[in-house]
Amino acid sequence: MRLFAAVLPPADAVAELGSAVGGLRERPGAERGLRWTDPSGWHFTVAFYGEVAEDVVPELSRRLERSARRTGPFPLSLRGGGRFGGRALWVGAAGEVRTLRLLAERAAAAGRRAGVVREEHRGYRAHLTLARASGDVDLTPYVASLDRFAGRTWTVADLCLVRSRLPASGVPGERPRYEVLQRWPLRGGG
Repeated sequence: MRLFAAVLPPADAVAELGSAVGGLRERPGAERGLRWTDPSGWHFTVAFYGEVAEDVVPELSRRLERSARRTGPFPLSLRGGGRFGGRALWVGAAGEVRTLRLLAERAAAAGRRAGVVREEHRGYRAHLTLARASGDVDLTPYVASLDRFAGRTWTVADLCLVRSRLPASGVPGERPRYEVLQRWPLRGGG
């Protein structure tokens, strides 16, 4: 099964961002050149595991629970915007981003120790993907609009293990579906 560890923003933070994204989606060409992610699936991926054998999930879960136990709750907000080249548009984070990065390091280590092997390792960049470009789209005006976005602060209180089900039907516009398999409260002190 395809898995990742994530931090999920609360419903009111999602609604706040949704209002801002609604304006971006109304720009000329926004629906043609961009595949917008669904707000119900908005999340901060802290560790991507890819395909994980079912018999590995219990050990991964134990290790993620330990990561959550070692990390205390922390303030975070959705803020600013950016892009990965011409491929993806995202909103960033503000607040205790350092703690989010630490949680990401712990979640990645949990995967390695559980035997989940990932070839690529990049430095963690806190972001929530809003859209992916399909073709030649200039993301500059979208990023400029998002630069002014500053959402309310909330307390990150848990770590989630999420299953991603990729579209299989071939229906245009179909999006991945996300299912939270487990959720662990953050309890530690950094």
